[in-house]
Amino acid sequence: MKEDVIILAIETSCDETAASVVKNGNEIISSVVASQMDSHKRFGGVVPEIASRHHTEIITQVMEQAMLEAELPFSKLTAIAVTEGPGLVGALLVGISAAKAAAFAHGLPLIPVHHIAGHIQAAELVKPILYPAMALVVSGGHTELVYMKEPGHMEVIGETRDDAAGEAYDKVARTLGLPYPGGPHLERLAATGEPKVKLPIAWLEPDSYDFSFSGLKSSVINTKHNAEQRGEPFHAADVAASFQSSVVEVLVEKTRRAAAAYEVQQVIVAGGVAANRGLRAAMKETFAGTDVEWTIPPIELCTDNAAMIGAAAYIEWNKQNLAAWDLNGKPGLALT
Repeated sequence: MKEDVIILAIETSCDETAASVVKNGNEIISSVVASQMDSHKRFGGVVPEIASRHHTEIITQVMEQAMLEAELPFSKLTAIAVTEGPGLVGALLVGISAAKAAAFAHGLPLIPVHHIAGHIQAAELVKPILYPAMALVVSGGHTELVYMKEPGHMEVIGETRDDAAGEAYDKVARTLGLPYPGGPHLERLAATGEPKVKLPIAWLEPDSYDFSFSGLKSSVINTKHNAEQRGEPFHAADVAASFQSSVVEVLVEKTRRAAAAYEVQQVIVAGGVAANRGLRAAMKETFAGTDVEWTIPPIELCTDNAAMIGAAAYIEWNKQNLAAWDLNGKPGLALT
């Protein structure tokens, strides 16, 4: 009988301090997430130095809590995994330092994990991934289409050329006077309006799987300023609904085209924006009744967490992709 692979995973790439114990890449034994949202709210966004300090203060407690909830001693662990990048370099270094210390103290291997690979692999915590697969990654800093021929193979076939979808949501939310974090507030506002404001959609070249949301964001800003200058009524809910409709349309259509072109068995939607109900509904409508299975993890696995890092670490463990003690944070780490 094959021995279970039990991994303690650590995630500190941005403003969540998280640790999780995951078995065989698909079973969450424990998961602890400490959010810093209240600390950054007054600044309207994440302040890197504050994020790093909070990680430093709480990382040990979060790791201990994950092990306590798992009811396992360190001697039962196979390895320790940690997010190597991308992310805020100071935040990454806190998690990496903690992971190194724990791995060294307990004589355990250290597994480096790509943050976006973690978001994608979170689908494995819901149901087995069917290969070949296509992943749409939509988060605050990333909007990418990733083709996966087999486990561990990830090829970026499309990415944002300017603002990521999550960035556009946050910037438009600020324009509309919504509090931080803007994305969820904008989604709720959009649900009360009608998508009847004409806003642009950047399809780019006919064969391109890339994305562009900067023009859409600018159009919302101009629409508001023009209404104010002319003394005309500005219906924020309708603008929010129109903005969301434009974003969702291009995300879903490019994913549908890519899934057909690459003849995939499964489509995965990953990242924080995957929690958006409008996107979820549109994906369901597009792929329901087709031969392509679609998977969107539950909301708690869409936002940053360490369980997804543990799922991705299992793939790296099987490839024996281990880190040396000189592992460093890589804020611009490419997905390969």
